[in-house]
Amino acid sequence: MDIIIVGCGRVGYILADHLSKEKHNITLIDTNDHRLAPALANLDVQAVMGNGTTYSCLMEAGIKSAELLIAVTGEDEINMISCMMAKKANSKCQTIARIRKPEYLPERNYFKQAFGMSMIINPELAAAREINQLINVPAALEIDSFARGRVDLLRLVISEDSILNGMKVMEVSKKFDRKVLICIQMHNGEVTIPNGNAVLSAGDSISVILPKPMISKFYNTVSDNNLSTIKNVMIIGGGTTGEYLAEALCDGGVNVRIIEKNPDKCDVLAEQLLKADIIWGDASNHDVLLAAGLEDMDAFVTLTTTDSENCFLSLYAGKVAPKCKLITRVHKLEQDEIITTLPIGSIITPRRLTAEYILQFVRAKMNTKGSNVEALYELMDNRVEALEFSIRDDSPVLNIPLANLQTKNNLLICAIVRGKKIITPSGKDELKLGDTVIVVTTHLGLQDISDILAD
Repeated sequence: MDIIIVGCGRVGYILADHLSKEKHNITLIDTNDHRLAPALANLDVQAVMGNGTTYSCLMEAGIKSAELLIAVTGEDEINMISCMMAKKANSKCQTIARIRKPEYLPERNYFKQAFGMSMIINPELAAAREINQLINVPAALEIDSFARGRVDLLRLVISEDSILNGMKVMEVSKKFDRKVLICIQMHNGEVTIPNGNAVLSAGDSISVILPKPMISKFYNTVSDNNLSTIKNVMIIGGGTTGEYLAEALCDGGVNVRIIEKNPDKCDVLAEQLLKADIIWGDASNHDVLLAAGLEDMDAFVTLTTTDSENCFLSLYAGKVAPKCKLITRVHKLEQDEIITTLPIGSIITPRRLTAEYILQFVRAKMNTKGSNVEALYELMDNRVEALEFSIRDDSPVLNIPLANLQTKNNLLICAIVRGKKIITPSGKDELKLGDTVIVVTTHLGLQDISDILAD
């Protein structure tokens, strides 16, 4: 696929990296040659220095033959105009725009129609939704949903007192009547797709796939700490993400307390979030946090603009309120290897979410073999992908017992959704026309259900 990416900031670079590795032809556009230089040096891409809103620049980038344009500059208006110009130059070119300003959110459907956009992504709204989902399932470090929210893939760390400590993967499945399946295990830094004989240990990070109604039963069984509802949430930072999150939590009946050091922003929040408590103060001062009731909070979310401050605040909150669920926003992806080792709870990276949604869209459009990607998530520091495929009538995996399918190593078919039925598959099960199938694998870049087959 010929793809043009307008904007070579961090998101643009991530997308170019992923998509070029998936053998797409990528052309980057940016007004700053210093941003283009690293991509040209390290990635298999082409680049045009110029303004992605101009017809001449788009023509130089190859808009006439492009199948997709992705606009992810730092300016919403530039992204929208780039999409509009691309559509005018090539009506068959699909377009995606990153649009962040809250005032544009209510008009997103109008923009899609008026500018012919295929997709609009708002990173702050996506992050807020992700955090809200984590708060709804307190024990999970990460949640990814499939089959329109009916099946969840949850990540957790096994504690010393958990019954999972020392159990085999097959024993866990039997304990929950084969409705729960452990499909990823990280042990001592090594990530595997475990077989039934794999033994779980305290400290392992695992991903478990299960139907949504099973979540409470699973957590209450595997941990001495019952899955309690989060009632009180403290949010540090009243920016756009904090505002989106607070609104969703208040609508869900959660008590929300926001600490924001900008007095003018506090006034705006107080007018817009009538059900939330707005506190003017500097959260880096521990006296402010204690006076605001940190010790009584069920969840603590850091959303300042500084990664180091978010991490330090979460570390402090973890000591003061050890039972409090921690959620930490991180902007710089380069620090992943360090940050993921810190006890700061769930880590939310808006740039990664943006790239993930766009990559999912691109995979879904690669519909050349009869089955396409309906959902895509990158897990375990991008070493594993979880994908949802829909099964079409010419798929080579139709009506064959799974035991007879010669699939790739380090790949697991972990759920089949057939109508209203959710199946944890065994070797006797078969994939049927119309099924949705969820696959977890260390093989990155799968684009079709046929790609699960061994070469």
